[in-house]
Amino acid sequence: MTFADAKQRFSSRVADYIRYRPGYPSEVLPLLGTECGLKPGHVVADIGSGTGFLSELFLKNGNRVYGIEPNDAMREAGEEYLASFDNFSSIVGSAEATTLEAGSVDFVSAGQAFHWFEPNATRTEFRRILKANGWMVVLWNDRQTDTPFADAYQNLLAKWGTDYKRVREAYPEAHAMQEFFGAVTVSRKVLPNEQVLDWDGLVGRLRSSSYAPGEGHPNYAPMLADLEQLFRASEKDGRVRMQFATHVYYGRLANQG
Repeated sequence: MTFADAKQRFSSRVADYIRYRPGYPSEVLPLLGTECGLKPGHVVADIGSGTGFLSELFLKNGNRVYGIEPNDAMREAGEEYLASFDNFSSIVGSAEATTLEAGSVDFVSAGQAFHWFEPNATRTEFRRILKANGWMVVLWNDRQTDTPFADAYQNLLAKWGTDYKRVREAYPEAHAMQEFFGAVTVSRKVLPNEQVLDWDGLVGRLRSSSYAPGEGHPNYAPMLADLEQLFRASEKDGRVRMQFATHVYYGRLANQG
């Protein structure tokens, strides 16, 4: 799979993505305030902004946010989702070519989309658009697998997913983040996060994943049958809990400014 292919990977999943993907915990804001001096007046470039979950966090903090998104369907959904915020600008661009002016932003943020970026071109572009003392923040939700439900859900993905293993392995580890930031100190915090899902929510959550077979695929019906069996065995009061660890990496890129 090429990085160009990745930019279109979620086009058919936008509705489920908006309704059923987990957001980011509000504790991210005080963390960045304490550790990076984030203030409402700072300008943020949210790269791979998609449907707007991470942008929303900064917008509610009073920040000016430029959402950079190459996928038309995702970008249009984000524009609709964030339409009430006057300080949001939606831009056709990518991590490797944002179209923003040099030295124009205080923070560059990237959420779940980070693992789709081409690292070398992205690092060069982020250095270019960041102010001299600007900050880079990368965060994503890592689904936990330490409960019977979570372990069974993981097995279901491995069994029926089209390329689940490859996508899972693409998520960066600590050493990869250090390599991306360069010869500087990279800080990391882990925050708890969770979703409480009814049956429709669990189906939508699964369908929002790029590796889940879609309707019409031969694996779709048997995948849902297995999912229903798992839900019935695990639900309490008609709901299941999906737990996440939100990994937050932050620092300054080497040789920026």
